[in-house]
Amino acid sequence: MTFDRFHGPVLSLFRTVTGLLFAFHGLASMFGVLGGNRGTGQAVAFGVWPTWWAALIQLVFGGLVLAGLFTRLSALLCSGSMAYAYFVVHQPEHLLPLRNGGELSALFCWSFFLIAVLGPGTWALDGFLRSQRATGPGTRQAHARLGGPVPD
Repeated sequence: MTFDRFHGPVLSLFRTVTGLLFAFHGLASMFGVLGGNRGTGQAVAFGVWPTWWAALIQLVFGGLVLAGLFTRLSALLCSGSMAYAYFVVHQPEHLLPLRNGGELSALFCWSFFLIAVLGPGTWALDGFLRSQRATGPGTRQAHARLGGPVPD
């Protein structure tokens, strides 16, 4: 039995869960909800580098990854922000993630990198919008003009 038929849906679920968890981190940090920034119950101060900007990336681009919209670009930006977090915040404390508290940054970094490389999966707004453009009214006219089969 082959599991290839599950590739698209499982990738979609992986993308959805990863984007949701990342967006929750941004929501917690920006607004002090869901336990707040790093469990303090507080929001980060507006515009403070890099914490507020990291929270903004987490919320906005995590939400885009969750929805599967501009997925590859959004995932790449999320991956880069987590690489920055790991190497600037955690790695100076110690080389190994178990010793420097950077496991979550490393996991998010590689998870988003995987999504950027493999794409959004079957269930994503990117794919839906692409299919809508391919079967829109202009496409039917173009196919007819070129003498090709007209999509249903």
